[in-house]
Amino acid sequence: MKLSRAFFKTLREVPNEAEIPSHILLLRAGMIKKTAAGIYSYMPMGWRTIKKIENIVREEMDAKGCQEIRTSVLQPGELWEESGRWSAYGPEMWRISDRNDRGFCLGPTAEEIFTDIVRNDITSYRQLPMNIYQISNKFRDEARPRFGMMRSRDFIMKDAYSFNKDEACLDESYNDMFEAYSNVFRRCGLTFRPVEADNGAIGGTGSHEFTALCEYGESEICYCESCDMATTVEKAACVDAPADDAEMKPLEKVNTPGTKTIEEVSEFLGIDQTQTIKALLFTTYDEDGNFKEYVAAFVRGDRELNMTKLVNALGVHEYAIEFADEEKMAQATGCVGGFTGPVGLHDCKIVVDSELPGLKNLCAGACETDYHMLNVNYGRDYEGDIVTDIKNLKEGDPCPVCGAPIKHARGVEVGQIFKLGTKYSVPMGATYKDENQKDHPMVMGCYGIGVSRTFQAIIDMPQNHDENGIIWPMSVAPYHVIITVMKHNDETQLAVAEEIYKKLGAACVEVIMDDRKERPGVKFKDADLIGIPVAITVGRGAADGIVEYKLRREADKVELSVEDAIAKAIDIVNAEKDGRCF
Repeated sequence: MKLSRAFFKTLREVPNEAEIPSHILLLRAGMIKKTAAGIYSYMPMGWRTIKKIENIVREEMDAKGCQEIRTSVLQPGELWEESGRWSAYGPEMWRISDRNDRGFCLGPTAEEIFTDIVRNDITSYRQLPMNIYQISNKFRDEARPRFGMMRSRDFIMKDAYSFNKDEACLDESYNDMFEAYSNVFRRCGLTFRPVEADNGAIGGTGSHEFTALCEYGESEICYCESCDMATTVEKAACVDAPADDAEMKPLEKVNTPGTKTIEEVSEFLGIDQTQTIKALLFTTYDEDGNFKEYVAAFVRGDRELNMTKLVNALGVHEYAIEFADEEKMAQATGCVGGFTGPVGLHDCKIVVDSELPGLKNLCAGACETDYHMLNVNYGRDYEGDIVTDIKNLKEGDPCPVCGAPIKHARGVEVGQIFKLGTKYSVPMGATYKDENQKDHPMVMGCYGIGVSRTFQAIIDMPQNHDENGIIWPMSVAPYHVIITVMKHNDETQLAVAEEIYKKLGAACVEVIMDDRKERPGVKFKDADLIGIPVAITVGRGAADGIVEYKLRREADKVELSVEDAIAKAIDIVNAEKDGRCF
């Protein structure tokens, strides 16, 4: 491809909507264009990289015996009714109706449609295990689409589903996908970490999330350097503080004017925050959006509430809980904003963190303006409807496995694998017959890769961008080599550039020539911005058969003969283009 004929435009200014480096660079490099909030079009160079990521995914999936299919984005609501998720999935699902008022959705995921396909065509244990996948667009009506591909409403995803005879067979499929995913992300040039994760709306019995490590990621993970423990913050179990064997002191109400926060009351009373109880107040709703109940959650004052753990403890959906209107909740339960404690609350569900029952003589709100209670003790003064771990595992906390200090890191979730078990096969009747012609539900696994997320996450890796632009790994770069012609009207330079262009193309090297009528400085800036791995510049030395050769990831450039530059480019492209050097 020659840039003089290409559909190609770069931006010098940072777009207003872009907040993180990868999003900024994709827009500036002209690889994507915004259509609407959370909806993007892929321009030629960006689409070339997307296709390369897809091909890496296909190669690794096919190597594990998976087979690719393609299902419709438009899915009938009746399948989701069968699985029980039509109402349960929540407002992220785009629901539509046809002219006959039949319900459909734009698929946010594909468990139902894959299960429907398999239940009609696979009947015998001899046909199992089976793993089928697709790479297609998915749609989720995100409340706050942001960060480009990181949280978009229309995105490209690879989703695979394994159908197995039993749990042991599922474990084999799951392990195959774990290995395949590790290969995919390694070949794409990502620094990543697989961690245990919450199953979320997909459901099931076990899950791992593949997190690309970068400072701009929305995901936060916990890990231990002394053992193999690694998990998302949402999933991370916490070690409770040792139980206190002190004697219970008499309950005492004290005046604490204007002290609505844990920090304020601790300073006012001269006590440590670990001796306080923090209250968080919520309203929950049923699947139809009707009021269900008020919830008061309590954790130690220095702790942070883990919303995923609370949602799981309550058995509600994430979209069916929100912070309460304190005035309305006060009328029903006796709570007081900023001064709520567990003593005296009524007509609400009380969820108590597992740490609190073992602690003695704590300070909590008195459910009265400007007052707190001292020496609050579980069992004597209050009890919980639910007592479970609902706190975040903080950096420096003891590892729940070995006790060493925990570390945190940020990243981008680029893939997740799930053990679904029979969550979908039982309600949807996906069964097989064993050797004795007895019916059994298929045991399923689900495996997703965010292709468009991976596309952007690659750039967020520190090694894959700098102040000048993108630095694509060879395996996913839109082109392997860019040839820059210093003077577009110099016949000698054009002839040398054309020679290099043809010889590299003949060697199956993907090459682009910048022969535009632009100043050399503009061409060099664009070459750095779009991040092509190998740059060959044809300039003054062309008459003597000399060109400049440079790798985008390195600062130094060297002068080489045309023949040597071609040979060097071919060698490095062949060595790195499949990504297995990473």
